[in-house]
Amino acid sequence: MSDPAAGDPPGDRRPEPPQYESRQYEPPPSAGKLLLWILLFVTAALAVVLGGVYFT
Repeated sequence: MSDPAAGDPPGDRRPEPPQYESRQYEPPPSAGKLLLWILLFVTAALAVVLGGVYFT
């Protein structure tokens, strides 16, 4: 058994857990913005590969 003097509140006087508000998430990116990020990634990857081929 738990000793009440040890700092635990008695079972009938425990505080209720806090109620959290619903989270607000950002909207997903639009299709155009997503396509731009993909093109940027592909261009950067191509530059790295071609640079590696050129300098070897």
